[in-house]
Amino acid sequence: MKRCIRNGLVHTMAAAGTLKADILIENGKITAIADRLTPEADCEVIDAAGLQVYPGFIDAHCHIGLYEDGIGFEGNDTNESTDPLTPQLRAIDAINPFDPSFREAALAGVTTVGTGPGSANVVGGTFAAVKTAGSCVDEMIVREAVAMKCAFGENPKRCYQGKNNNTRMATAAKLRELLFRTLEYSMKLEQAQQDPSRRPAFDMKLNAMLPVIRKQLPLKAHAHRADDICTAIRIAREFDLKLTLEHVTEGQLILEQLQKAGVPLAIGPNLHANSKFEIRNMTFTTPGVLSKAGCQVSIITDAPIVPLKYLTLSAGLAVRSGMDHQEALKAITINPARHLGIADRVGSVEVGKDADLVLTCGDPLEMFSTVEMTLINGEPVAR
Repeated sequence: MKRCIRNGLVHTMAAAGTLKADILIENGKITAIADRLTPEADCEVIDAAGLQVYPGFIDAHCHIGLYEDGIGFEGNDTNESTDPLTPQLRAIDAINPFDPSFREAALAGVTTVGTGPGSANVVGGTFAAVKTAGSCVDEMIVREAVAMKCAFGENPKRCYQGKNNNTRMATAAKLRELLFRTLEYSMKLEQAQQDPSRRPAFDMKLNAMLPVIRKQLPLKAHAHRADDICTAIRIAREFDLKLTLEHVTEGQLILEQLQKAGVPLAIGPNLHANSKFEIRNMTFTTPGVLSKAGCQVSIITDAPIVPLKYLTLSAGLAVRSGMDHQEALKAITINPARHLGIADRVGSVEVGKDADLVLTCGDPLEMFSTVEMTLINGEPVAR
């Protein structure tokens, strides 16, 4: 299906500023952007006069599809809390596309999410990047594995209290041991290329960690407290790993360390009560402080902790707390796309990218703006 969105004020997020332009869509991709396009006769025209056009909004860290909306235990596949080390788990094997959160997110303009295991385990498994429309996860995937989830601080301690992980020291030691074992496993596999008799017995956990130590996948490190953030950075540096930091609640307390680390930051959720001790310093000023310090900031909901329909509200509250408006828009579009390693497909309005677009009446970071239409892969989301 060919579509042409005409007369909209386009925020490309590929560069600062806006342009009045038409956007041509064909086979789910953006094929042209120009002041005035002349669509073919078989092209559906969508008049966006008076509307703002944005790339689909993106949340780099949530758990929808695994922790289903309003279902409780039966709909909760977020944490395999039987073993603190489960790198072999894959989010795509638990995502339920019929979780109502997907449709709610799409109608609010959120077109792509990073979703995956929770933070009960020291290592929880791989996150996936998926679109928020579809009936089978295989058809929704943008990238099957975008990161390996790991967790520091209160959650793995609480989940395994009395079961061999009582302290932050134990959490760090377990992760280090897994990384050392993976390095050894990788070395033996390399040696076996010359001598097959030296091939080690297959180990599903270590096999799943190979992309991490080979820097093909980042560790996606759940860390709220400043000391936990520093531990994540320390371990990534020790093993020369790619790293993204998730939540970063006390990031404003360690600006110099985060500037030096230069890793992507996913900040939030902030739109909820201080439900545990390690987030007692939670504030909406954090995204703006870190952005002004030169860090790459994404704003997240951790849905269902905060519903995805409030992603733009979270960004708007960050603006009210001092974040630059354009940086807040980047924090829910191009920055999370970069955070997830999928900026070649989504996050900005550019020729060749997926036709994930949001048409809004007013500024989406303002309270009373509305989403008039969401398109995912060029298809309008039915209301």
